[in-house]
Amino acid sequence: MFISSLRTTAFRNLADAEVFTGVKEVFLIGENGQGKTNFLEALYFCAYASSFRTVRDSELVRNSTTKSSEKDFSAAVKLAQSDHDEILVKHEKGKKSILINGKPAEDRKELLSVAPTIVFCHEDMEFVNGAPERRRWFFDQTLSLYDPVYLDDFRRYRRVLKTRNSLLRDFAQRKTTDNPEPVLEALDPQLVMYGLKLMEKREAAVRDFSGVFSTLYEEVSGISGISAQYTQSWKNQTESEVLSHLQQRRTADMAAGLSLSGPHRDRYVFTQNAQTYGETDFTIKASTGQKRLLALLLRTAQARRYSAMTGENPILLLDDVLLEMDGEKRRRFLSVMPAYKQAFFTFLPDEPYERYRKDDTLVYTVKDGQVT
Repeated sequence: MFISSLRTTAFRNLADAEVFTGVKEVFLIGENGQGKTNFLEALYFCAYASSFRTVRDSELVRNSTTKSSEKDFSAAVKLAQSDHDEILVKHEKGKKSILINGKPAEDRKELLSVAPTIVFCHEDMEFVNGAPERRRWFFDQTLSLYDPVYLDDFRRYRRVLKTRNSLLRDFAQRKTTDNPEPVLEALDPQLVMYGLKLMEKREAAVRDFSGVFSTLYEEVSGISGISAQYTQSWKNQTESEVLSHLQQRRTADMAAGLSLSGPHRDRYVFTQNAQTYGETDFTIKASTGQKRLLALLLRTAQARRYSAMTGENPILLLDDVLLEMDGEKRRRFLSVMPAYKQAFFTFLPDEPYERYRKDDTLVYTVKDGQVT
C-alpha cells in the first residue's frame, strides 16, 4: 500500500493543497519550523486519527485566525496498491469523523489494517526517559498493530478500570456514602479476565520483541546484552489468586480512591545482562546518544515485529532521525532499517541527504508550510 497523495485543509501551518507522494521514498527538506514535521503529522493523523505530538486535536488547527470556520481542519490521503482508495479524517464543529472510501468508519481501529504506519520522532525519547505509562503505551501499540483481539481486550479492560476507579474515587472523596464493595465484587471478575489476557500476550510479545531488539542494539552500538524486561503488577497468575489479591487490597484501593494494581501498573525496563547481574535499568547509566539510539531501535524492532507477524511491511515516517548521529552510526542504522512499503524522511538543508537518495526518490522543499 502506497500513499499516493496527501491533502490538508487548515492543518497546522501547511498550505491547503494536495501533494503527490506516489513513490517509495519521499524526502522533505527544510529549516526547523517550516512544516516538515507537520507534514508527517498529517500523514500519521490519517493513519491513527490522532497525533504523535499532542493529545489535543484543537492544537492541530491552523491558528492564524480565531474565526469559528477556522476551527475545522482535515487531512486526507489517497492510496495505491490497496483495497481502499482514500482515508479522510476531519474535525468539524468540534466533532472528529473518519471516512474510508467515503463511508464512515465504525471504529478507528479499522485504520490499523488500511494504513499501518510507524513514526520515528523526537517524542520517542519518552519511551526511554519518560514515565512508565509511556513504555506501556509503546508496547501496547506494538501489539495492537498486528493483534486486533489484543486491542479489543485492552479497551474492555480500560472500560472496566475506568468504572472501578470512578467508584473508588467517589467513595474516597466522600461524594457517596454507599459501600462500593458489592459493585466491586461484580466488576473485579471482568477486570481480572481481561487483565490476565493482556498480561499473557504482553509477556510473550516482549520476549519475542526483546530477541529482535537486543541483536539490533548490539549491531549498531556494539553494546551487548540490552533487552526489555516485563514485570507484572499481578504476581499471581490464576484468576482465583488474582481475585483474592484484589479482595485483600480492597481497603487500600478504597482509601486511595483508585485501583493500585493491575496491567495498568505493569512495568517495562531496559536492562543490560539482566540474566547474569539481575535487573538494572540501563537507561540510568546510558549516555544521551545511547538513549537516542535506544528509542530509534525500539521503533525499528516494532516495524520488524509487525512485518514478521503480518507478512506486510509498514509505512515509515522518520523525522530527523539521522540528525544527532555521527557518520558511522548513521551508516549502521541505515543498514538495519526495517523493510518498508514507503518511507518519508525529513532533513535540514545542510544535511548530506543527497548521499541517501535513490534514483526515484522524490525530494520536496518545505518553507512556510509550502511543499514544492
